[in-house]
Amino acid sequence: MVSSEPGRKGGSMRRVIYSVASSLDGYNTDAQGDYSWAVPDEEVIAALNADAGEVSTYLYGRRMYEAMAGWETDPAVAAQSPESAAFAATWQAAHKIVFSAGLPEVWTKRTRLERELTAEAVERARAEASGDLTVEGPTLARSALRLGLVDVIELLICPVVVGAGTPVLPDGFRTALSLTRERRFSNGMVQLTYAVR
Repeated sequence: MVSSEPGRKGGSMRRVIYSVASSLDGYNTDAQGDYSWAVPDEEVIAALNADAGEVSTYLYGRRMYEAMAGWETDPAVAAQSPESAAFAATWQAAHKIVFSAGLPEVWTKRTRLERELTAEAVERARAEASGDLTVEGPTLARSALRLGLVDVIELLICPVVVGAGTPVLPDGFRTALSLTRERRFSNGMVQLTYAVR
């Protein structure tokens, strides 16, 4: 089936999705680096799991990879709930590409290390992918957005204002967006999905 979605040319190109949790005032972490206010409940994890079924490849920077590796290396993480276990299985089955100049090695399966995020590296990953790709974490996404590599911005808005911290979007970045989906959850979170025009 030929798709007209952004990032898919003749059905052969996979979308690069920047998926991120955000406070109402636009931060991924607060000034102390805390993001416990963004932890999803079972309803939200179930929705994210459904989305993850379309994703074959995760793109990470060093810190996000180190945080996410527990989904494979720490059984207690997956044992938190049935939806957590489902996500762990999906995550382990996906390919991971870690972009880091300083990380000496990766320690999870289906994972490779690249020293720098470049347009060429992401386009190679697109060509290799069997599904969509996600850029995880605002630091790596900052580079991907500025290089024009992101097709979709997906924000999980959390019902909290934190005042300062790590911004979800880089300063000075501008682009036109089209809202393609809105989902509301009973815990007050709202997921907004935008195609980058």
